[in-house]
Amino acid sequence: MAHWTDSIVGDRMTVDREFNDQVMNSRFNSQEWGLIMTATEFEIENADDPEEARIVADTEKVPQIIPELDNIRSQMGAMGGGGGDSSSGGGGIVDSIKGALGMGGGGKKGEQEKLEDAERLTQEYADALQDHLEKKGKWDQVRVSYLE
Repeated sequence: MAHWTDSIVGDRMTVDREFNDQVMNSRFNSQEWGLIMTATEFEIENADDPEEARIVADTEKVPQIIPELDNIRSQMGAMGGGGGDSSSGGGGIVDSIKGALGMGGGGKKGEQEKLEDAERLTQEYADALQDHLEKKGKWDQVRVSYLE
């Protein structure tokens, strides 16, 4: 089933560029988003029904990488890179130290919020990808190839 994604590599690159603003306005920086996308797989739900078929983000593996997101942010902060929206909870060095000491705002609750945000954003990406494929007239071909 993975071969259906091979046929849309160029389309994914286009959607990646178009989706960049949404990522920049999220709590995730580009490195964190890259890791989230690496852990996300895309499937076509109801592929046999042209009216109901839709691309869905399978985020089953994303919870495994959520703790790594803090490592990416602290490494970026140590290099002076920061990234992401500072109002989105990605604080500075003090927050990184607090987090390392277990005093940060979050813990399991913070990880759950990150997971929910990642799931929401990956599904928005899936919707944008499907919209792009529909506009390019490729959706039916991709949907059918998923079934093969």
